[in-house]
Amino acid sequence: MKRASYLLFFIIFCNFSLLQAQAQVNRESENNQIGWFALFMNYKLDDKWSLHGEFQWRRADWIVESQQNLYRVGVNYKLHPQVTFRAGYAFADTYKYGKIPISSNAIRFPEHRSYQMVTLSNPIGVVLFSHRMMLEQRWVGRSMDPNATKADEFVFLNRLRYMFRSDIPLKGKPLGNKDPYLALYDEIMIGFGKNINQNVFDQNRLGLLAGYKFSYTARIEGGYFNQILQFGRLVDGKNFFQHNQGFIIMTYVNL
Repeated sequence: MKRASYLLFFIIFCNFSLLQAQAQVNRESENNQIGWFALFMNYKLDDKWSLHGEFQWRRADWIVESQQNLYRVGVNYKLHPQVTFRAGYAFADTYKYGKIPISSNAIRFPEHRSYQMVTLSNPIGVVLFSHRMMLEQRWVGRSMDPNATKADEFVFLNRLRYMFRSDIPLKGKPLGNKDPYLALYDEIMIGFGKNINQNVFDQNRLGLLAGYKFSYTARIEGGYFNQILQFGRLVDGKNFFQHNQGFIIMTYVNL
């Protein structure tokens, strides 16, 4: 529990330091309230292979306004009980939301992705630590026409993601069926490649959650969620950030 407390302090300190650094340079930002809802499903084929599918319904103004819909599918391969690989495809549909839209001409735009991912699990005592590294190839819709109402071309981008997560059982034993738990995670996303503009730093996501594991088949968790997002373009000659805070609820189903 001490290690988890130290880790929580470190993550919060890093996010606070990032916010302080942003305030000291020529940058602008806005704040939005968000609510994210996600369903993750895995279907086991055998001891090594499984299929993955998920849907994420992301809302702004808590739940009133559309922010983004994300669909992701993939194939998992368990190399080791603590090492899992996944490769697959994702589609994201991003809406106009907030005072300053992500797209310069305020259009709703699609995004196609292929991705490769590895997850490493590392239990220490009753606490489960995990590391997730993901590489994404992104085709992001856009239009250079200021009067456009939809995307008419795609730009290719690369992104690297790293997430650290800790799951802490509340019964003082490894997490089992009908057990409550706490979880915290932090994920940073870095863009790279020739088409990256302003947002080499792309996003940071922080979650502080409470969860309940009903059985091997199902668990649910939810809590506080913070997203820092940098635009890939300048707004009035300045780097622009969204500070989105709210809640997230996630349901996991294993078949």
